[in-house]
Amino acid sequence: MSAASAHQILNDTFGYSTFRGAQQAIVEHVGEGGDALVLMPTGGGKSLCYQIPALLRDGVGIVVSPLIALMQDQVDALKQLGVSAAFLNSSLDADAARDVWRQLLRGELKLLYVAPERLMTEGFLELLDRLRQEDKIALFAIDEAHCVSQWGHDFRPEYRQLTILHERFPNVPRIALTATADAPTRREIVERLSLEQAQQFVSSFDRPNIRYRVALKNNARQQLLQFLESEHPDDAGIVYCLSRKKVEETAAWLKEQGWDALPYHAGLDASVRNKHQSRFLREEGIIMVATVAFGMGIDKPNVRFVAHLDLPKSMEGYYQETGRAGRDGLPANAWMAYGLGDVVSMRQMLLSGDAPEERKRVELQKLDALLGFCESTECRHQIILRYFGEEHPGNCGQCDNCLTPVDTWDASKAAQMALSCIYRTGQRFGVVHLIDVLLGKTTPKVEQFNHQQLSVFGIGKELAQQQWSSVYRQLTAGGFIEVDIEGYGGLHLTEAARPVLRGEQEVWLRRDAEPAKRRNSKAERGSRLREAFAGANEDPLWLALKAKRMEIAREQGVPPYVIFHDSTLLEMLNQKPQTLDEMGRISGIGQSKLAKYGDDFLKVLEDAANGN
Repeated sequence: MSAASAHQILNDTFGYSTFRGAQQAIVEHVGEGGDALVLMPTGGGKSLCYQIPALLRDGVGIVVSPLIALMQDQVDALKQLGVSAAFLNSSLDADAARDVWRQLLRGELKLLYVAPERLMTEGFLELLDRLRQEDKIALFAIDEAHCVSQWGHDFRPEYRQLTILHERFPNVPRIALTATADAPTRREIVERLSLEQAQQFVSSFDRPNIRYRVALKNNARQQLLQFLESEHPDDAGIVYCLSRKKVEETAAWLKEQGWDALPYHAGLDASVRNKHQSRFLREEGIIMVATVAFGMGIDKPNVRFVAHLDLPKSMEGYYQETGRAGRDGLPANAWMAYGLGDVVSMRQMLLSGDAPEERKRVELQKLDALLGFCESTECRHQIILRYFGEEHPGNCGQCDNCLTPVDTWDASKAAQMALSCIYRTGQRFGVVHLIDVLLGKTTPKVEQFNHQQLSVFGIGKELAQQQWSSVYRQLTAGGFIEVDIEGYGGLHLTEAARPVLRGEQEVWLRRDAEPAKRRNSKAERGSRLREAFAGANEDPLWLALKAKRMEIAREQGVPPYVIFHDSTLLEMLNQKPQTLDEMGRISGIGQSKLAKYGDDFLKVLEDAANGN
């Protein structure tokens, strides 16, 4: 296999002039028959790493994918590029499935997407045996490989059986791919899939186009509304909530406020979920309010924001969920509202589950890492990369902590008071009662337990209730306090609190910002998005290009981004090509799409130039 032929496919089929990052090395390694483990962030171009080798090698590339939506998306996109592709999953009826089998046996497919359950059936394995005997299997690609890990956030037991690919087809190259895997998960992928001899390609986990922000909860719905109005009035995005009930209530509330919001969770009927997912993929400006049941494998590149109204379970979960924004490389926002109640709820959920104690300990450690991220005053890009074992060269200049650095204050004395109050009251009460004691409030509960007689009663009147809430929240995130779930949310001290109480350790905490005043203009946008799109959203030509894309997409029954990504339209808008040759030089326009759509979009550009 030659690198020149790989470049030719990249350019002619996919419409890109150069490989990104480690793509070329991966393509060449797998194309020459080597096994690979690829860790690459969402939007980094993982699909090309197996699609191009499959096109270069004889036979069909078998892609194991956990989600029906991902298969449909990928196959639609490949067909637009002129690549013969199909999928096999439970969404096909018997006749359609038989047709795919016939195409496979006739050697008419270059890529076949298959669910792990389907692949593991004896009938399908026997079919693969027939293809292997004729040297007609180009490669096996195992997408979303983190699903194999019991410590991962998307564990799928059927992924454990995929080691059969190595045992039964030892000479067929395998490439396992994931966007999210910390060191323990990475080791488990290698072990469970027998990839000890595979070359590992670990790309940077950094997503520089995503701006991370964490807001202290203060009427989270209104905060979300302000965020949407000020920065994303017409954009597609995802709002994540912890419970199904909250998903439905939030979606209904947003709809009342005039937003095109849809709910999505596992408790909804499958037909409703499919309908809502289809609308999100195929229409512009839809907001999906969802539990974590939604997202993995959703290949919509122009998701401009991901918002969390509840705390995710782990840094991996947060990274993967926020990574669904800005897959096209254009600016996107990851916004989260967070409070101490989230910590209590999430700990309660983790500890009350049926998982073994070892699993619970790991999950709590992962949650603690996320709490540290929320409360940190450091660059958020740096914190995320450090978690995944990578160093960031400096402040990103894009997250909230870099753009508006937070004040810190010497909270050593306040921390001693807060911790002493926990100790003096018997390490069994929640934060509301503890603050009442510190502020000297004689509530019925304070009188019931005679806490007005304690030495800590009323010693904290210099700080307001909101400030004490912040102190307790940050001390919990810092590991000085633990939430006793069995004690109904009571706080108790950890060993780390001892030197603070003795005055041997200073405690510096972030000073919470005052809640921002709500802006009324729905048309107002964030400065970074305004700069990136260079006024595109108000440009009639931009709207005309998007309208033409939507018209073609509706005619073909595919999502608009399958025709062209926003980034391709943006380049079209800025370059204004006048000929097919000029159009063909725009990133994302390969030969097949140029032939199909070049004239249509040149006509839009010509009409705009003539003032029509």
